[in-house]
Amino acid sequence: MFTAAAESFLRQAREIQQEELRRFAARVSALLQGPEPGPEAVDGLQRLHLTVAATKYPRKLDGEFVELLQTVLCSPKSPEQIQVLCAAILREMSPCNDLILSCDEIQDTKLLSLVSSVLLAQGNKGEVAAVGQRVVKALERRLPEGQSARFLLPVLANVLSLSPGSLTEEQIDVVSKKLADWLRYASIQQGMAQPSGGFFSSPRTKQPAPITEVDGAIATDFFTVLSVAQHYTQDQWLNVQTFSMLRNWLLCYGGKELNTLNPGARAGVDGSETAPVCAAGRAGRPLPPRERLRDKAFEYCQRLIEQSSRRPLKKDDGDLQKACLIEAVTIMDIICKQDSSYVCRAVSFLKVLHSRICGDGTYARALLPIAQFFLNHSKLAAVDSDAIYKHLFTDIPAQLFHNPSLAFEFVQFCKDNTQLFTDSSSIFRQSFPNLFKFLAWNSPPLISEFVDLLPFLLDPDTTIEIFHLLLDLPCLTAALDIQLRHDTEASLKLLPKYGGPEPIRAAALPASEKAGADPAGKPATCLEAFRHPLYKSLFQYLLRTKAAPEDAPESLVPLRQLLGSLAGSPRVVQCAETVPVLLELFFRVVAEFADGSLINQLVVLLLQRSDQLYEIPAFKEDVYRVLGSQLATLCGLRPALLVELSTEILEFSGAVSNIQSKEAIFTHLAWAVGEFLSVSHDKRCTVEQITRFFEPLEAVLFEITQLRPQASTPSCAPRAISVLMATLTKLAARSQDLIPRVSMFLSKMRTFVQSPAVTSVYCEEDLEEILIRATELMNLLKMPSVAQFVLTPPVASTQFQREVNDSLPLALRMVTQLLEPAPGSMPV
Repeated sequence: MFTAAAESFLRQAREIQQEELRRFAARVSALLQGPEPGPEAVDGLQRLHLTVAATKYPRKLDGEFVELLQTVLCSPKSPEQIQVLCAAILREMSPCNDLILSCDEIQDTKLLSLVSSVLLAQGNKGEVAAVGQRVVKALERRLPEGQSARFLLPVLANVLSLSPGSLTEEQIDVVSKKLADWLRYASIQQGMAQPSGGFFSSPRTKQPAPITEVDGAIATDFFTVLSVAQHYTQDQWLNVQTFSMLRNWLLCYGGKELNTLNPGARAGVDGSETAPVCAAGRAGRPLPPRERLRDKAFEYCQRLIEQSSRRPLKKDDGDLQKACLIEAVTIMDIICKQDSSYVCRAVSFLKVLHSRICGDGTYARALLPIAQFFLNHSKLAAVDSDAIYKHLFTDIPAQLFHNPSLAFEFVQFCKDNTQLFTDSSSIFRQSFPNLFKFLAWNSPPLISEFVDLLPFLLDPDTTIEIFHLLLDLPCLTAALDIQLRHDTEASLKLLPKYGGPEPIRAAALPASEKAGADPAGKPATCLEAFRHPLYKSLFQYLLRTKAAPEDAPESLVPLRQLLGSLAGSPRVVQCAETVPVLLELFFRVVAEFADGSLINQLVVLLLQRSDQLYEIPAFKEDVYRVLGSQLATLCGLRPALLVELSTEILEFSGAVSNIQSKEAIFTHLAWAVGEFLSVSHDKRCTVEQITRFFEPLEAVLFEITQLRPQASTPSCAPRAISVLMATLTKLAARSQDLIPRVSMFLSKMRTFVQSPAVTSVYCEEDLEEILIRATELMNLLKMPSVAQFVLTPPVASTQFQREVNDSLPLALRMVTQLLEPAPGSMPV
């Protein structure tokens, strides 16, 4: 109900025309200039804000009205709600040429925050720097009674993100000192509730209660964002705000000063010793502001990690625990990068944390920053972190592939650490099949991330397995769907086990479970097949967690057929739509490092897998299109494969069914034969070899163009007919004994295109194009020496030669014009 009303308001706001908006602004202006702007003025400003914010393009308001908004915003008599709305409207109007605001003379921190937000929205670097200076000056001095710095920290955080260089070194030190104090020394007593002022309000003041932990226990340590209170004091709010901006502050300013380690600590950095790094002392000397902030921040993060082990009374507190845990580990990582003397303290602390949370799937996102920490610091601390990486890359994707936020963050983690995938024996490289589970289940939002990641996963050892994975990606989505259903069903069956002493007995299993367990029984559903011995090994291979090329089954065809019932699933269809994009990228990357042997393997697999795709018609058509174009590219990279793989190529190109069901692959392969089966590309292309390729292609063209009295003519794309004619002509030009056969065939094409059976299948333009091409090729063969020169150009090694080769259609037309002059022209 609320959503429908909101959509209605938005639609009305977008439809308001400029003249109507001007009149409405005039009414609001009159309300603001009244003696005491009240609820009507508030309502008008809210509607005006919705109107200017509802469209992507900026709305225009009268200059006088914009000036009035600024005046009302800065007036001490204006109610706070009206000031907030005026600032919101001015922000939406940014950048605004009529702005006269300045924050120089403003003393009230709330007003300074509102005015600063408008100035920052202008996007002017000078304004950003001026706001930063003013806010820092306000923080430097003691604020008047009733004023609070909590309104200024969000402004400072915005300045930090927009222009971090706008603060001086001295200002950075001043703010760092303030932040350290707010982090560590916030009050441990709860704030007092504001008196209502009602008739029954008590004049007596209650003693403030102590803050508590998320589990309800009274806190015995300093205040953090995870501390619980009914009411919060101003310094507690500052504590929370400081933690929220701490990471960005440390990244911008934490590492600017030189880290002066003692000689022992420096030895650890150089790698010769690590123990002194951990022992770098801090006691007994005052720390510079930024070092002190790091020290207090490290203590704060340790406290947060300790608090995250408590069992929360409220679900929201549990979610906050996990979010704070992730942030705390990330900040500890930053601190250790800036000062290596913290590394060993953090390592021991985070190892204990990992042991505590690694078995709890709800903490999976926190494992990523922990792994990042050990990637950054394990060598310095001389600790073995393989168990942490193995758990992360083996168990987490396999169990939590369906968690969209985890999937994105996991793939982002891999993108940020692409150097991990350079070692072929590493845990990271071996676990790439697990990463594809994230893509299979979350394909639309992850496609761009995988486009960036895929090149780092490819090398000569992984190419073949990843090729199969990409082609089977929709099938993997369907298998993950079945796995998820199976796991859900299994977990539901376990629930009664914990409700009573009686365990589940075999006799209590449902009939479907028994059928799945019976090797002789054929599974009736995909879920039953998941447990069936006949399909179990196939599921296990498709859902494997690490690379296993040697364990690949002979064929996954039975599994693809079984999962055919899920081919229409929206998730499977979405996944299938991403495969062509990744396939094109796959071949583009592989072409950069593949040797002859690998290219040959890929071509053979390409032809084989064209018969073994998941049954989604649109998916198969798109994949055929990509495979066809890439097959031609591979042949161009290595023309010798036509001779070396002649058996496989002839088997594929000699089947009429392939030209009908896989036209894109067949046509590109036929073109490649005509283009590259030449002695100029490979000395093994003898006359016998050319004839060997010629005969099956001739038989296919004869089959698809043969007119039968009582049978329908096989239908195929006109492009395939034209390419086959051109290929046969090229081969005949290189083995001139074949010219009569091709010429006779081409001469019959006029009869073919004029047949009623053919004209009912093809459009007139296609038939005309076929006839023109047949005529051009036939005329060319009348001059064998010219045909050999035109149809067998030299290998293009220069730009000029490539341009000559690309002009074949022009050469055909010229020969045709020479042999068939236009009516009325004089013969030469």
